[in-house]
Amino acid sequence: MKIIFEKDHLQQLYEEGKAKSKKYRYQKTIIRKYKQTIDKLRVAEKVEDLYPFKSLNYEKLKGDKKGIESVRVDQKYRIEFTSSVEKDSESTITICSIIELSNHYQ
Repeated sequence: MKIIFEKDHLQQLYEEGKAKSKKYRYQKTIIRKYKQTIDKLRVAEKVEDLYPFKSLNYEKLKGDKKGIESVRVDQKYRIEFTSSVEKDSESTITICSIIELSNHYQ
């Protein structure tokens, strides 16, 4: 999938391992797992390719987050994203737009 980061701090976490803003500081283990999860999303060609990864716990969210999908980083954190499919005459590309790294229980 093609990955797009909706917020700068999410891209900084992935590329640099830290965000410039102190508001978005995470433990090193969370950042490492975040990068690994983004890499799994990047390798997948379509959302259905995520189903075999039971540890990701892929799900479409409900209620006030309807239309958003998520995968788990660990038991506490998840990555929220939206996916869309773009087709042209030669290929189909799934775009994964990363919205947030959130604490699942807050």
